[in-house]
Amino acid sequence: MTKKILIANRGEIACRIIRTVQKMGYEAVAVYSEADKSALHVRLADEAHEIGPARPTESYLDAGRILEVATRIAAAAVHPGYGFLSENTGFSEACEQAGIAFIGPSAETIRMMGDKNEARAVARSAGVPVLEGTPKLDPADAEGILAAGEQIGFPVLVKAAGGGGGIGLRPVEAADKLVAAVQTTSAQAERAFSDPSVYLEKLVRRARHIEVQVFGFGGEGAVHLWHRECSAQRRYQKILEEARPRHLDPKAAQGMLDSAVALARATNYVGAGTVEYLYDDETGAFYFMEMNTRLQVEHPVTEMITGLDLVQLQIRQALGEDLSQELTQGAVRDDGHAIEVRVCAERPDKQFIPSPGKIEKLSLPDLPDIRVDTGFEAGDSVTPFYDSLVMKVIAWGDDRDQAIHRLTEALDATEFEGLRTNIAFLRQLVRHPEFRADRLHTKFVEENIKDLV
Repeated sequence: MTKKILIANRGEIACRIIRTVQKMGYEAVAVYSEADKSALHVRLADEAHEIGPARPTESYLDAGRILEVATRIAAAAVHPGYGFLSENTGFSEACEQAGIAFIGPSAETIRMMGDKNEARAVARSAGVPVLEGTPKLDPADAEGILAAGEQIGFPVLVKAAGGGGGIGLRPVEAADKLVAAVQTTSAQAERAFSDPSVYLEKLVRRARHIEVQVFGFGGEGAVHLWHRECSAQRRYQKILEEARPRHLDPKAAQGMLDSAVALARATNYVGAGTVEYLYDDETGAFYFMEMNTRLQVEHPVTEMITGLDLVQLQIRQALGEDLSQELTQGAVRDDGHAIEVRVCAERPDKQFIPSPGKIEKLSLPDLPDIRVDTGFEAGDSVTPFYDSLVMKVIAWGDDRDQAIHRLTEALDATEFEGLRTNIAFLRQLVRHPEFRADRLHTKFVEENIKDLV
């Protein structure tokens, strides 16, 4: 086994993984597109290899090209980060066949939980509460679609079976809009995931988005690393995340933790994963949404309250260490409160359109209990080819109020020149009285957009 680990990603997550890889004594190998040849993750890595043009399908999504690099350098493992190939069963299988450890769960687990309809069935069999829904629908069967909608009752949510990241979700309030919504979502799913399958799920109008971080050891071994709240979102895209929410009904809170662990065990889960739920504040009921078989963007808030390095744990597990005796449930601490915001190159005043450009100057906060994960420095350019995420600012405090105070200070100390971002929007969000009172729900940003922009 060599001491090389290839990071099959870019931006802030590649930089974050590189730092842990190097801290562990391994060599970090980066890959990059033509557009990223001078990117920060390339500069940080011990070595870097170009993999193609800027277009993701010709570079970061080219599993064959990335695997060729990994094989040529005799990499011990490949870390996919999140997005791109992180939940690609073909890539996972190809790594395994090449004798290279894929840092993530098995290809079978990825496949099983990546199909949202099958994931619901697995969750139900594991005793996890699941919202009422339908099997996969035929977009051409208008009569069947309408019958399914009437059976569930409106409003419903049209969902792409292979979806993720908020893509392929469409709320429908009435029957006369349903067939068109199914057909549009199906076409979108085909383009985004090469899978046109869609299904219906009962829509909960006002709910909180709660997720549980799990870590599995294979077989029936698994632990939870507490909850996160991700209710501050726009068009199903998360904006701000917290660990861990304290407002939950105690019985429901424990129920989510227990059912997440049960699901990890039922899927023979290996490594870090996240089980996501909708939580009804009024009734205390919670419902399974999906399981993400990868590292989440918001994993730093879990690291802040547990003191764990999830990437280090992922790597150790993938390279053959047995962590089950070390990472016991009783050993997972729950210390304080952490909040993360996503700083993006976008224009909130223009419907949040991406706003690529060069960062002429960048001032970052140098404050206690503040963490900044970024893939950019002053002089770098945010290109139009990829996600607009520039950095994540994470604050820790003894309690939620202190974490909010520290995050507010950190955002006020963060300044860009030459690049338009959503910093002002985030400053307004963390100062909003409803946010400070912890009265969040998934429609909070949408309903208060005039106050925030």
